[in-house]
Amino acid sequence: MQNLNAHNTMMEYKGKYLDPFTDYGFKRLFGSEPNKDLLIDFLNQLLPPEHQIEELTYSSNEMLGDTQMDRGAVFDIYCVSPQGEHFIVEMQKARQLYFKDRSLFYATWPIREQGPRGGPAWNFKLTPVYLIGILDFVFAEDADDTEVCHRIQLKDQENRVFYDKLMLIYLEMPKFTKTEAELKTNFDKWLYLLRHLPRLTERPAKLQERIFGKLLEEAELGKFSREELFAYENSLKHYWDMKNVIDTAVYEAEERAEKKTRQDVARNLLRADLPLNLIADTTGLSEAEIEALR
Repeated sequence: MQNLNAHNTMMEYKGKYLDPFTDYGFKRLFGSEPNKDLLIDFLNQLLPPEHQIEELTYSSNEMLGDTQMDRGAVFDIYCVSPQGEHFIVEMQKARQLYFKDRSLFYATWPIREQGPRGGPAWNFKLTPVYLIGILDFVFAEDADDTEVCHRIQLKDQENRVFYDKLMLIYLEMPKFTKTEAELKTNFDKWLYLLRHLPRLTERPAKLQERIFGKLLEEAELGKFSREELFAYENSLKHYWDMKNVIDTAVYEAEERAEKKTRQDVARNLLRADLPLNLIADTTGLSEAEIEALR
C-alpha cells in the first residue's frame, strides 16, 4: 500500500500498466529470467511448428568485433534454445533509415559465432537463426498493405526456399487494428496487449489465459518500487523524446523527397507549355513555386 500511495501522482498520467515499447518495459517483460515463460510463449506464436521451443537461455546481448576498431552489435534480447536455435528480439521504437540492413547485419553475428575457434575440422553445419523485429512504425514500402506480420527467408528465382535456417520476422504494430471482440488466436491477443497495454485500465475479458495474467501483473505500475518506477519514468521520457525527434526527421526527409518528385513532374509539364494553374492542380505546388522552376 505504501508503494501505491507514493506513486499515485505518477500513475495518473501513465495509466495502470507500463509501455512495452520503452527499453525498461520491454526488458522487464521479456528480458529477465523470472519472465522467460512470457518470451517463450510470445516467440512460439511466431515460429514455425517444427521450431516451437520449451526452454531458452539468455546470452550476452553485446557482440564485440574481432578488434577494438571493428564495429560490434548490441541486441535488445539474445537467447538460445537447448537445440541451438538463436533468437534475436528487437523492439524498434521509431523509424530508422536502413533498418532492414541493420537487421541483416545483426543476424550475421550468431551465424558467425557458430564457427568453432581452433580445434578439429568443422563441416559448417549451422543451427537456425531468427531475428524478430517488433516495430512501432510501418515500412514506407508496405504502407498500402494491411499485413502485420512479415516472414522473410532466402528464396530462389522459383520462389523456393533456398535456405531454411535464417528467418527475419517483422511485426508492423500500427497495422494491428483488431478490437477485443475480434481476438481469436493467442497471436491476436499478444499483439493486442503489445499495442494497447499502456491504455488498459483492467484485464480484458478475452485475455483470461494464465500467461496474460502474469504479463499484466508484471506490467502493473502500482506494484513497482520507487526505484523501479523512477527507472521506468526515465525510459518513458527517452522513448517519447526519441520517437518525436526521429519521426519528425524521417517525415521531413520523406516530404523533401516527395516535393522533389512533384518538382520533377512540374518541370516536365512546363516543357509541354501547360498553363501554370493546371500544373499547380496536378502537382500541389503553388504557381510561384512552379514559376521558380523555369
